Amino acid sequence: MSAVIECAGLTVRRGEATLLDDVDWTVEEDERWVLIGPNGAGKTTLLQVASAQLHPTSGVTGILGEVLGTVDVFDLRPRIGLTSAALADRIPRGELVQDVVVSASYGVLGRWREEYDTLDHDRAADLLREVGAAHLVDRTFGTLSEGERKRVQIARALMTDPELLLLDEPAAGLDLGGREDLVSTLSVLALDPDSPATVLVSHHVEEIPPGFTHAMMLRQGRVVAQGPLERVVTEEALSETFQMPLRLSVEDGRYAARRRTHRATV
Repeated sequence: MSAVIECAGLTVRRGEATLLDDVDWTVEEDERWVLIGPNGAGKTTLLQVASAQLHPTSGVTGILGEVLGTVDVFDLRPRIGLTSAALADRIPRGELVQDVVVSASYGVLGRWREEYDTLDHDRAADLLREVGAAHLVDRTFGTLSEGERKRVQIARALMTDPELLLLDEPAAGLDLGGREDLVSTLSVLALDPDSPATVLVSHHVEEIPPGFTHAMMLRQGRVVAQGPLERVVTEEALSETFQMPLRLSVEDGRYAARRRTHRATV
């Protein structure tokens, strides 16, 4: 296996603020990672670097065999599938779902004069079916529920057959049913050996799909723990990451966490 992400001493500063501090991280092509931490931990910043949207202030970052700062990012970005709230906000609300997905072939948002062949449309239809959104093909993006939009965005991210899939808080804003549907979809992708290396950002261990293999916990831009999921997602690491005593439970491959309470004794 070869690494799709390699970070050594990755640091990102903005003015007086250090968003990421001396991060070392390697993602192999058969791995599925989840990044967990509180608000302001640096998770989205790390994903921006991994998607070639942001250059580090110092340190070295390699993505898909290329080193940031020495490669044309416009050649690199089409090899990366990305979903994020910022990207979703740019999708025209009147765009048909099938066009939202197929337009990823040209790396554009909103159909204009570009032309697509039957193979493009067939692939878009297959991906929508894969993520459970085939019935939405003739709907406009603006009429979809938040959960439906998330599924369509994942199909779009997969349209170019990316070598790396990055998902920035895909369950944000979803109700319980929408979250569970999305976790099931991501689990299917994670368990498919033909799926690309995947990195998922989340605040919640409940959103870790079965099939994910590794985790990194971040706090204030620093790595608290990283490695195989079962070694990293522990009560100790979670409590340190969120700075409160937490109780962790695992059932059927799913995690749940809540604050540990101490009952007074009589």
